[in-house]
Amino acid sequence: MKSEDIFWKIGETTIGATLTLPDEPGKSVGIVFVAGSGPTDRNWESPLLPGNNGSARLLAERLTAEGYVTLRYDKRVTGSYAKDNMAHLAGKISMESHFEELKSAVSQLIDRPELAPESIYVLTNSEGALHALYYQTHANVLPFSGMILTGAPGRPLSHVANHQVFTQAKALPNADDVIARYKKLIASFEAGKPFVADPNLPEGFNNMVAALSAPFNQPFTREFWAFKPAPYFRNLDVPVLVVIGKKDLQCDWKLDGEALEKEAEVNENVEFFYPDNANHVLKFEPTPREQLTMADAVKNYNLPEAKLDPETVSTIISWLNLQVAR
Repeated sequence: MKSEDIFWKIGETTIGATLTLPDEPGKSVGIVFVAGSGPTDRNWESPLLPGNNGSARLLAERLTAEGYVTLRYDKRVTGSYAKDNMAHLAGKISMESHFEELKSAVSQLIDRPELAPESIYVLTNSEGALHALYYQTHANVLPFSGMILTGAPGRPLSHVANHQVFTQAKALPNADDVIARYKKLIASFEAGKPFVADPNLPEGFNNMVAALSAPFNQPFTREFWAFKPAPYFRNLDVPVLVVIGKKDLQCDWKLDGEALEKEAEVNENVEFFYPDNANHVLKFEPTPREQLTMADAVKNYNLPEAKLDPETVSTIISWLNLQVAR
C-alpha cells in the first residue's frame, strides 16, 4: 500500500488530505471519506478527544489492502491548514461550503490515473452523512456509485443533539432543573438571540449552545440544526448501506434506524446493519450498553488499544465487493 499526503485550494483556502493506493497496478474503485462534526479531522480524530488511533485511517488502510483507492480529507476548519483558513471562513460556513469541500475531494479522485472511470463511493461518519446526502442530490455533480453511511442520524439533528443532552442530564441530581435551563437556552438560540451562558448549567452544555450560536459558524449551525436526513432516503437511486452500532451513544440504532427505515421502505436500494458491539466510530466496544456513559464512550474512541469492530469491517468490505462486482 502507498500513502500520499496531498493538498489543493478552494479560493483562498487550502484542504489537506491523505490518498492511499494499492500496490497492484490497474484501475481501482475510489472511496471518499467524510468526517463527522466539530474539529474532527481526516482520520476521524479530534483535539477534544485523547488518542490518535482514528477509525478513518484504519478503515482506509484496510480497504486499500482489499484493492480500493481511498481519499480522506480535512474539513477546512480542521487539520494543518485550519489556522490560515479561519480568516477566510468566518461567517461563511454553510451546507454549501461543506458541499464545495466534498465536491473538490471527488474531483481530486476523478483526476487520478489509478481510478476506474466514474467509480467513486463515499464512506461517512455521523454528520458526514448529511454532506454526502446533500452532495448526492445536488445538481451538476458526478453522483456516487454507492454510499456507506455510518453512525448516521435519522432524526432531525435538533432531536439527536437534544436526546444526547437529556441522556447526560438525567444522570445529574438536579436533572429536571438542568433540562429546563438547557431548553430555555436552546429556545433562545432557535430565536436567533445572542448567546448568554447560564451559570447554573454544566460547562459542556453551555459550550455546545455557544458553539451553535457563534457568528463564525453561521449559517451552517442553523442549517444543521434544522436538517432532516430521513426524507433524502426516499429517492436515493444508488446502493446505500447504513451502519449504526448498538453501542453507539451519539446516534441511536433504534430511534435513528427506525426513522431512516421508515423513509426507505419504498427504496430497495437501501440496506441496514446494526452491529452488536460497534460504537459511534465503528470501534469494538466490549462494555454492555446499559453500563456505558457518554463521557466514557467518547473517551475511548481513539485510544491506542481501540480496535475496529471486526463484524462491521467484514460487512462493509463484503457489501462493497458485491456492489463493485455487479
